[in-house]
Amino acid sequence: MTALQHTLAAPVSCTGVGLHLGQTTQVNVLPAAADSGRYFVRIDVGNGPIRADVSAVSQTRLSTQLGPTGQQVRTVEHLLAALWGAGIDNARIEINGPEVPLMDGSAQEWSRLIESAGTVEQTATRDRATALSEPIVVRHEDAYVVALPASELRFSYGIDFPVAAIGNQWHSWSPADGDFSALVAPARTFAMAHQIDGLRSQGLIKGGSLENALVCDQTGWLNPPLRFPNEPARHKLLDLVGDLSLLGVLPTMHVTAYRASHSLHVQLASHLAAVCAADTPHLN
Repeated sequence: MTALQHTLAAPVSCTGVGLHLGQTTQVNVLPAAADSGRYFVRIDVGNGPIRADVSAVSQTRLSTQLGPTGQQVRTVEHLLAALWGAGIDNARIEINGPEVPLMDGSAQEWSRLIESAGTVEQTATRDRATALSEPIVVRHEDAYVVALPASELRFSYGIDFPVAAIGNQWHSWSPADGDFSALVAPARTFAMAHQIDGLRSQGLIKGGSLENALVCDQTGWLNPPLRFPNEPARHKLLDLVGDLSLLGVLPTMHVTAYRASHSLHVQLASHLAAVCAADTPHLN
């Protein structure tokens, strides 16, 4: 059966503080024409559209950034994950600053806004999801992301931290398991308390707080309760979905990540994009 593209039925808006730069920005997510894809527009600098595409990635340090410095849109992964989870193919995302608001540290509010707006079916067909036929592996030391042939699209993520409150934990999710908005989107970003001062001295996480991130030290969580027993692993899976959504339609595959990062996520997305463009034997 041929699948059709979708966009939002109505605009949605949100204002909040960005995680790293600490600036307040407003985001308007608008319906967009079929085949236009998802793209950002920095209305404060008057630049052209920045496509939510892996080719537009310009930085991956503790978040994913699209576009060049001075025209960039940073920390796009949660919003993009929510759009992908809701099946939105086309959206114009207007923003009046350099970083998407962090909200509560998850994609939950984005998912709620999209659900409240509703979606509409468009006349154009969505590209068919191809099936991966050979593994693709990206790794750095003991961290890795691997895409494996599979009968359904699935994501699995493992993390390992030397504190008892986190430890070694995993989460696996497929769209067939249930709604992204309920099972993945609510998972919040997290940080280790002893790293916060160092990151801020490097100009990072200026907008982070106990209201928009889980914080942990050797004694446990400083701001419980958690929304899921393995909320940190679920949040990393959320980031993975957001980064891989830069491909548009994802191949049918099982992506497994362990102790990975935005950099490794995007490297895998780049490999997959090259495979899809070349129609190599990696795809059926």
